[in-house]
Amino acid sequence: MSEHPIPSRSDQQRALWLSTLAFTLCFAVWTIFSIIGITIKAELGLSEFEYGLLIATPVLTGSLTRLILGVWTERYGGRLVFAAQMVLTGLATYALTLADSYATFLLAALGVGLAGGSFIIGVAYVSKWFPAEKQGLALGTFGMGNVGAAVTKFLAPFVLVAMGWQGVAEIWATAIALMGVAFYLLAKDDPDFAERRARGVQGPTLAEQFAPLKNLQVWRFSLYYFFVFGGFVALALWLPHYLVAVYDVDVRTAGMAAASFSLAASVFRAYGGALSDRFGARTVMYWTFGFSIVFLFMLSYPPTDYVIHGKDGAIAFSTRMDLWPFVATIFALGFFMSLGKAAVFKHIPVYYPNHVGAVGGLVGMIGGLGGFVLPIVFGALLDLTGVYTSCFVLLLLVVMVSLAWMHMSVRAMERQAQGKALDQLPAFPELKEIHTPGKTEMPRVIEDWRPEDPAFWEGKGKRIARRNLWISIPALTLAFAVWMVWSVVIARLPAIGFQFTQDQLFWLAALPALSGATLRIFYSFMVPIFGGRLWTTLSTASLLVPAMGIGYAVQNPQTPYLIFVVLALLCGLGGGNFASSMANISFFFPRAEKGNAMALNAGLGNLGVSLMQFLVPVIITAGVFGALGGQPQQLSDGGQVWMQNAGFIWVPFILMATAAAWLGMNDLADAKSSFREQAVIFSRRHNWIMCLLYVGTFGSFIGYSAAFPMLTKLAFPGVNALQYAFLGPLIGALSRAGSGWLADRMGGARVTFWVFAGMIASVLVIIQGLGSTSFMLFFLGFMALFFFSGVGNASTFQMIPVIMRKEIARLCPQADAEERRRRSERESAAIIAFTAAIGGYGGFFIPKAFGSSIQLTGGAGPALWGFLIFYLICIAVTWGVYTRRGGLLHDIEHGRAAVAAPAE
Repeated sequence: MSEHPIPSRSDQQRALWLSTLAFTLCFAVWTIFSIIGITIKAELGLSEFEYGLLIATPVLTGSLTRLILGVWTERYGGRLVFAAQMVLTGLATYALTLADSYATFLLAALGVGLAGGSFIIGVAYVSKWFPAEKQGLALGTFGMGNVGAAVTKFLAPFVLVAMGWQGVAEIWATAIALMGVAFYLLAKDDPDFAERRARGVQGPTLAEQFAPLKNLQVWRFSLYYFFVFGGFVALALWLPHYLVAVYDVDVRTAGMAAASFSLAASVFRAYGGALSDRFGARTVMYWTFGFSIVFLFMLSYPPTDYVIHGKDGAIAFSTRMDLWPFVATIFALGFFMSLGKAAVFKHIPVYYPNHVGAVGGLVGMIGGLGGFVLPIVFGALLDLTGVYTSCFVLLLLVVMVSLAWMHMSVRAMERQAQGKALDQLPAFPELKEIHTPGKTEMPRVIEDWRPEDPAFWEGKGKRIARRNLWISIPALTLAFAVWMVWSVVIARLPAIGFQFTQDQLFWLAALPALSGATLRIFYSFMVPIFGGRLWTTLSTASLLVPAMGIGYAVQNPQTPYLIFVVLALLCGLGGGNFASSMANISFFFPRAEKGNAMALNAGLGNLGVSLMQFLVPVIITAGVFGALGGQPQQLSDGGQVWMQNAGFIWVPFILMATAAAWLGMNDLADAKSSFREQAVIFSRRHNWIMCLLYVGTFGSFIGYSAAFPMLTKLAFPGVNALQYAFLGPLIGALSRAGSGWLADRMGGARVTFWVFAGMIASVLVIIQGLGSTSFMLFFLGFMALFFFSGVGNASTFQMIPVIMRKEIARLCPQADAEERRRRSERESAAIIAFTAAIGGYGGFFIPKAFGSSIQLTGGAGPALWGFLIFYLICIAVTWGVYTRRGGLLHDIEHGRAAVAAPAE
């Protein structure tokens, strides 16, 4: 904040209470659909989804406009912007009475949403009147304007009964427009704006205001606000409908009960600001998230009937939260959300005093978007599950993620500030007597890492690097197993009663590859930002979601296809792990051993596909989990299978791998970098060339792994495809793990060239096998294709560090050798991860290409010819750019004995 005299107390109070009153009216208008929407829903005959969209549309406008309104407030002053916004909102609210169709109601609702943008105007305006030590209370008091939602719920039902919903719209429109005029006449310009205008200084530019938005911390605050404010708005809109439907009360009772939540989530915001000033915003956020988890768990538990088979017969009882306990619980939830809203915005003026408009605008926008997105998702979840409490389950997941991210960020900041002191402490106080720093406690972050130093490597580095590698391998193996589990599961779905078409089954096989490849793009940048140990732990634990989801979904043939689509997409979490895992391991090893280390990590990780395709057909034939695993499914031939085991079997191993990653892996301080530092790879030409080549190798491996069982079943119906499905991925995984040394010795580009030659020949053999209906030729061609793709996976990754050492030497001739080494290793890791992401798309396009080819022509031949042409392009690019005389790697690969020397 600019240096200027502290305003008088009367001016401070004038600004605060005018802004609070204006915000109260704005919020009352913003939530008007929570009451009139019920009547409009009945008049138009809207579905649950259409109703959710209608009541959420004003929230969309209010959210999206917050960012620009915050910037305008910094530039033009809060007095003018606030007044203009309220007058325009009043006109849009009156326009509701002119709407005569669902489309025109949506259009008018977009205008009503301007009311929601008032929040960031008020925050930017009010914060300029108070010093930092009083901003928590001031902004909390201003935030009490959220009580406008309760005002609407208290008063609007009575006006609705007396005058109809049109009367509500007319009165609310008049009130807010008059408030806009009054604000302009009675309010004063804030001190910063008045001082700038007196000196003739222009307001900050857009670039200056938006500069802090690149900080990850801002987005973390946004997630907090997505829950405390977005969740508040969503529930304020949703609760009247929820209460009417679940507890069968009239609209006035529902409005009063919902108003108690809005009241609690609003009036205590000032108290939350005072607590944040006294105890710190972080402490208040811990209270908010902790208690919210408790209350949301209570609210998310649906009415349930239980029957226990006791020794004297059945014992039956039920659980159900009645109306008044429900009202009390949501009141308590609203209280802590109110504290959290104040705490979030206590952070912003403290961390970003000169960017309150832009940062607060983004945080407010994300929070407001929560109020838009969540009601729509509430409606969709209700339509999908039929369980009303599903809305609280979703909020419970959001707050748990928020708490975890906040706590990990706090610990990371503590370690950054006091890392050496923390390393001197024992894990538990009772171990103090036997604790020896550096010996009895393994350091999690390694500050000094010199793998190219032979003495360091042999004395210390090799042991640490191999430990991290051998923990990474099983985690990656499980990731691949979960990623590709659909390739076996979908082949059995028709036999256990699921009525899906062939095209739907091919989509289920392809979707994990699509989501996995997309997630790899994001995962590829995570290790340098979060650290390999933390990210490996989180990404491995995330596999529990699809694994358990599969186990439950396959037990009921009535499970909607949409659920299977969602689970197939969630399986992509396993695919994303590959990018981060490879980037992490590449940092640990010297360049002479990178090729082999990454080949082992990737090759044995790829083994998860083969392991899954071998294990699942066996494990589904027995009820290994007993009553916990559920009942078997009956096959059309009279047999039975426990299809749920295809998901449940991985759960204990995922838990063990997660624990091993957290307890046994390390972070390298040298590997830390921001997204901005890594994003330089997008300007590197060789990044995109290697993406093309890796689509040809790994894309083929993962795509054929997914498509081979289904393709075999269709082309050769008399062959039990599941007996052979695991062999191809097994060969590809072992050839990758066992050929890293070959690329290190001969050169990755030369090996890659001959890999594509072998793949072209293999495709010709497959085409011949299909044409002659020879399963032996078909099978041998695919096994050769898997073999060459595995070798190519290793050789392409070996090329990347060699390419980047030469490129960095060319691009940065003035840098010293150590700086060039760091940059080349950092960019190599980023390119390896990003290349892995793009290569994963082959797992989507290959099964989909086979499915489309069969649908259009009745056979897989056209798809195979298309793949052959693509391999011809890859071999031409490899030769033209890298292996020909004069190519980038020709001299290196022909002039060395074992490994390329750094291009100095």
